[in-house]
Amino acid sequence: MRTFKNYLSLFSALFLLSLGSCAINPVTGKKQLVLMSEAQEIAMGQQSDPEVVAFFGLYEDPELQEFITTKGSEMAAISHRPKLAYEFKIVDSPVINAFALPGGFVYFTRGIMAHFNNEAEFAGVLGHEIGHVTARHSVIQQRNQILGQIGLLAGIILVPELGQFVDPLSQGMQLALLKFGRDAERQSDELGVEYSSQIGYDAREMADFFETLERQQTNTGADEIPPFLSTHPSPVERNATVEVLAQKWQDKSKLTEFEINRDSYLRKIDGLIVGADPKQGFVENSAFYHPVLKIQFPIPTGWQHQNSPQQFQMAPAEGDAVMILTLASGSNLEEAANAILENYGLTLVESKKETINGMPAVLLVGDRLQEQAATLRVLSSVIEFEGNIYSLMGVTDIANFNSYQPLFSKTIRDFKELRDSEKLNRKPDIIKIKTLPNVMSLEAAFRYYGMPAERYEELSLLNGMHLTDQLSKGMLIKLIGK
Repeated sequence: MRTFKNYLSLFSALFLLSLGSCAINPVTGKKQLVLMSEAQEIAMGQQSDPEVVAFFGLYEDPELQEFITTKGSEMAAISHRPKLAYEFKIVDSPVINAFALPGGFVYFTRGIMAHFNNEAEFAGVLGHEIGHVTARHSVIQQRNQILGQIGLLAGIILVPELGQFVDPLSQGMQLALLKFGRDAERQSDELGVEYSSQIGYDAREMADFFETLERQQTNTGADEIPPFLSTHPSPVERNATVEVLAQKWQDKSKLTEFEINRDSYLRKIDGLIVGADPKQGFVENSAFYHPVLKIQFPIPTGWQHQNSPQQFQMAPAEGDAVMILTLASGSNLEEAANAILENYGLTLVESKKETINGMPAVLLVGDRLQEQAATLRVLSSVIEFEGNIYSLMGVTDIANFNSYQPLFSKTIRDFKELRDSEKLNRKPDIIKIKTLPNVMSLEAAFRYYGMPAERYEELSLLNGMHLTDQLSKGMLIKLIGK
């Protein structure tokens, strides 16, 4: 006798089957259940691409952009889905990552471009990401999430109620953050070897790059590693598999030589920004500085923070409060204050005009009633400075408001114009390519060029080498300068 749960499961399965259909996977040639057509897949990518670009921003380097577009188009043409209108972009993020959206949108961060040491490494990862597209991994993963009732990451949720004040990640960013299972990652490794080999690159170099990523993981922790590494089998298994696959492709290829192109790639990234770009805002000595907007304010002691083009967020480890800086909507302070009340569904408790460090401002306190939950209380400020109106607000449970209000108030009242010329003119670190004058070790080379000793390990990772490696005269290496 079937229980209600049995009938519910059967109904759910039939409902999902009615939404989707079986399609032939372009890579495997086998039928699989998907919940969208190829046209829907492409439309999803087209809708999500502007959201991803808005979140990260594009990195402006015409020569490097032309390089990835040329190689991407060449590889897409020999892939299992050559008719897709692929787009390849470099986004302005220091994180070491590459990812793809459904329909043929592929992204490399400037952080990962800085850590490649030859064209073959780049080509292997390019093939890996195109493989996610051709094998429809995003579509399959989305299907799995629906079938398994697994929710996507919807933003930085400290506690559920506070999460309503933090802008949720767009659909595009949710797709960009998808993590694939081990089988999907293995398949994309295989496709990365196949595609890069077919356009003439030595795919064994991809294994070397994954070793660099593993070292990066050891040094910085799991949060810094890209999705294509975090769910993959062990490095030993992965590298051995890539080596075997690469050799097989080379053995059956008509090509007699496979390219690595180290020097040509290094010259392309000479001058590439590495690490955080100060013009996007930076944190130093428990304060946030933004040289372009010319503003600064303190960060409460011990609070964590996250910066993005849309907002700056900070919160205590306990997760029971949050402060957020954004640009406010409205043409004047009154309109901006009213927009905050309306946008967040706040009931006004009090409001007053003030001058904060010479800048006109409105401070307001508002409550948001939560169904079956405690009331949230918000201390919000809208501050006008040099043509912009800034919203800096603190949010917590009304029961905790009195304990957090002094921190909220101090941060708001210490919002001021940035006048420190050193911070206003802060330059980013950039890659500088140098030619070794003599035979020497990597560590000796860093010492020869005056690199700080505390950055040796970072620089060795950037070069994909170890400090004890012996280098030949005339060899190119990466250094960091201004």
